[in-house]
Amino acid sequence: MDWLTFLNVLDSAVRLSTPLLLACLAGLFTERAGVVDIGLEGKMIAGAFAAGAVAVFTGSAWIALLAAIGASVFFGLVHAFACVTQRGNQIVSGVAINFIALGLAAVLGHSWFEQGGKTPAPPVSGRFTSIDLPYAAEAAQMGPVGRFYADVVSGHNILVYFAFLAPFLAWWLLSRTRFGLRLRAVGENPAAVDTAGVSVARLRYSGQIICGALCGVAGAYLAIGLNAGYLNNMTAGRGYIALAALIFAKWRPVPALFVCLLFGFLDASANRLQGVSLPSVGVVPVQFIQALPYILTVILLAGFIGKAVPPKAGGVPYVKER
Repeated sequence: MDWLTFLNVLDSAVRLSTPLLLACLAGLFTERAGVVDIGLEGKMIAGAFAAGAVAVFTGSAWIALLAAIGASVFFGLVHAFACVTQRGNQIVSGVAINFIALGLAAVLGHSWFEQGGKTPAPPVSGRFTSIDLPYAAEAAQMGPVGRFYADVVSGHNILVYFAFLAPFLAWWLLSRTRFGLRLRAVGENPAAVDTAGVSVARLRYSGQIICGALCGVAGAYLAIGLNAGYLNNMTAGRGYIALAALIFAKWRPVPALFVCLLFGFLDASANRLQGVSLPSVGVVPVQFIQALPYILTVILLAGFIGKAVPPKAGGVPYVKER
């Protein structure tokens, strides 16, 4: 692989890792609050469909982004109501959200647009387009470092830059603010938080709202940032991979950035290998290439994660002592 090809793969890795990173951080906030959320996939689908549909109707990417966040937060509140208020099974609720969001997007898409469940391509104003950073064109003529700046760092849309800034904002929020410390505490020992006079339910609802907002941004990126409109099941399991990345990162925001970049690089490399003939092997079947990132994800989790300790109160409904 020559240098230019490697830069192209890195550029693709940045784009492909963006929704993973946003979904991973979404799972981080809700699981730090003690609520396991398998429904990241469904929230991303809801956000992607809302963004694609609203972008077609309004022609505004920003209104579409707000619609995506609103749709995803709605499902987050449904999950919080089922698991926090009603103390239901968190796994069952998350799986139900995944099925409902996927089915609802298909039914509404077919009813509104009659294109098999997908949305038409929105106008240019309804998409987040790439941004050329200052001096990117000049830097491309200045050797490997300049080409890295011009080809990998520059040329992405605003949601990509937000996604790569978000882990550091999440670290600051969780580690350096009163809200973040309380959110982490409620995922470890909710009884102690309740004894201190802080509402456990309010904190867990807050975690779900943040989770929904981040999943909405991830869905909007897929529909109007990475692609031109919503496609059926366009998340393609990214919500589940985000959960795997969260475990691999051991529920820490900055390591989650590098883990998601690794998964994005594996996905980009697999795309590059399609149709390539390998020595003594020949052309590798495209089905194997498409499954390669998922296979490597399982191998990495099984062999390199070490001991990962989740929040102690994760998945356990809190019942206030009387």
